[in-house]
Amino acid sequence: MLTRLGRLAVRRSRAVLLGFLLALIGLGAYGAGAQSDLDLSRWDAPGTESVRAGDRLREHFRTGNPNLALLITARDGDVDSPRTERAARELAAEVGDLPLVTDVTAYWDAGSAALRGEDGRRALILARLEGTATETREELATRSAELTRTTPELDVRVGGQEEISRQVGEQARTDFLRAELFALPAVLLLLILVYRRTVAALLTVAVGLFSVVGTLAGLRAVAQVTEVSTFAANLALVLGLGLGVDYGLFVINRYREERAAGHAQPEAVIGATRAAGRTVLFSGVTVAVSLCALLVFPFFFLSSFAYAGVFVVLTAVAGAVLFLPAALARWGHRVERPTAPASGFWHRTALAAMRRPFLAGAGVLTVLLVAASPLLGLRFGLPDERTLPEGTSSRTTSEIVHREFPAEPTDTVQVVLEGGVPDQVAGTSGYAAALSRLPGVFQVDAPEGTYRQGERTGAPGQDRLTARDGRVRLAVVPTQEAMYGDVPAFVERVRDTPAPAPALVGGYPGETTDFRATLLDRLPYAVGIVLVATYVILFLMTGSVLLPAKATVLNLLSLSVMFGCLVWVFQDGHLSGVLGFTPTGSIEPSIPVLMFCVAYGLSMDYEVFLLARITEEHQRTGDTVRAVGEGIRRSAPLITAAAGILALSFLSYATGGVVFLKELGIGTALTILVDATLIRVVLLPVTMRLAGRANWWAPRPLRRFRLKEAPARTPTASGADGANGADGPDGGEGEGVLPREYV
Repeated sequence: MLTRLGRLAVRRSRAVLLGFLLALIGLGAYGAGAQSDLDLSRWDAPGTESVRAGDRLREHFRTGNPNLALLITARDGDVDSPRTERAARELAAEVGDLPLVTDVTAYWDAGSAALRGEDGRRALILARLEGTATETREELATRSAELTRTTPELDVRVGGQEEISRQVGEQARTDFLRAELFALPAVLLLLILVYRRTVAALLTVAVGLFSVVGTLAGLRAVAQVTEVSTFAANLALVLGLGLGVDYGLFVINRYREERAAGHAQPEAVIGATRAAGRTVLFSGVTVAVSLCALLVFPFFFLSSFAYAGVFVVLTAVAGAVLFLPAALARWGHRVERPTAPASGFWHRTALAAMRRPFLAGAGVLTVLLVAASPLLGLRFGLPDERTLPEGTSSRTTSEIVHREFPAEPTDTVQVVLEGGVPDQVAGTSGYAAALSRLPGVFQVDAPEGTYRQGERTGAPGQDRLTARDGRVRLAVVPTQEAMYGDVPAFVERVRDTPAPAPALVGGYPGETTDFRATLLDRLPYAVGIVLVATYVILFLMTGSVLLPAKATVLNLLSLSVMFGCLVWVFQDGHLSGVLGFTPTGSIEPSIPVLMFCVAYGLSMDYEVFLLARITEEHQRTGDTVRAVGEGIRRSAPLITAAAGILALSFLSYATGGVVFLKELGIGTALTILVDATLIRVVLLPVTMRLAGRANWWAPRPLRRFRLKEAPARTPTASGADGANGADGPDGGEGEGVLPREYV
């Protein structure tokens, strides 16, 4: 198939290039409007208890989580003064008339101590905006600036979970744009330095751009039938450019090798398409499968990255095996440059490691295990306003509430009683009293009154807690300490308290708790899919039982270093001053899950490139050590260059203000660099040296499943086809013994 594609690209190069240009223009025009069709998301898990509680709140009580908060500061220093109260009530009425607002609770109406600052200077107005995340945040984009004001009576700040999420999204978009504006010219410059030919760099960037616009167009098409997250478009930018660079480097370099071996330009294009294209196909399938594992999670935020991964791979592979060969058929003479057969740094390093395999392997393994050791202290937590940089308005509002208010009313746990109405009413008083005695509970609002420490202290608006059909709900208001501590444990204490009727526990703490639990429950399935699928793919490529297993172990080792970095830097706060973020003492779990799938796919991407070349050399010579040395000599410089360029693209996110992006950028970049250097150039050759002939063993019934490439003339170290071919399984230096010229 690849040979036929190569011939087509050579014979019909003009038509292929014209088709590529038209596709680029068409996909770019359609994909340019992708952002308008993509959606924002929230921290909820479909079908969970908290989501069912939210449905009941909307259906029967016309309310839900108070996701908008106005922090009111009295200009005269007293929120209870007549002039402050009058202005605040007018503001609350104004908020109640806004689109999407279904419920408003102000301190001056409810009289709740949870809504009043401890020094009496500040109080809260809470509101519920009903709608999708996209609808509510688009509304807030206008209303937030309007509501932020200073009058003779009041100073008003806007906060709440929806405003925090809106500003996280805005900051992330700004960070992504800045990162891409930096990454694209930097990538082009680095490619020019690597290739020493501007045309080769431009062709490689063209493949990346085609992948980006094709992915954006694909995401927009999928968005017509299901929800797709806006953040998937951002991943498409860095991943499309990265894979385009990877695949372009390998195809163009293989073309140069074919030309250096004496093949005419058309034959060199076909040979490069056949040899490098096979590796690109295996690599693409590996990356796509790794990201498709995200489909096991019932969150469209993560599923969207799976869609992006599939489109990125399809478009990058198409650009590499169709556009690039056609371009090389016409302009190949402008990218040619003699390939240097001399031993380079990575080649010498690999040979030195194979001479002393136990010493080199133990040394590198010790370094990696020490770097990964912080992983043992990993703690998963829930996101809060500290995701944003200091000084952001919604974060500042939340910090004032945390510092000056005794409770966190925006994080109220909503308890909806199910069953018959008489069952709900009977025993509600005792249930509310029991809830109020739980650690971390500031007060409980029930139809009979407000309860604190087991005692009834007042009667808040009972009409808000009883539906028209007599259904009952309770509002459990947590303390500040509870929301900055173990939130899932707090929610579980509420759920474990005996209720007079079946109870659904929701609210923002319940939703984030259920989100985390669902994510962690599905995580083993995602990891299993990635490991099994990539093992099968590598087996089909190499025909070996052992090589895929070793690749899996080495990949997991490099990922352990990534997670160790996350814990040491972002959980424990080392380098927080340099990187400009506030550590929270825990890691929000969805980003590491995404990083696992992305980083594993990219790491296996380089494994495929290297193993493909080693396998090719082993089939030619039959000598494992020679094959490893030659494979690293030809592939390691390219892998290192590709990894450096891709790592730079991810590292550009470290300059952003959102902690999630810093984690994604630094963690993924570190994994790519560690994988392309210490893993691929030291541990891989060391393990292959020690395994010897066992590297290529497979049970006889499985051998027929290996996908063999078509016979091809392969350029050798000396530039002649088939040189040193006598060093086969039965001759030459033998397995596991370093060839004389390598000693």
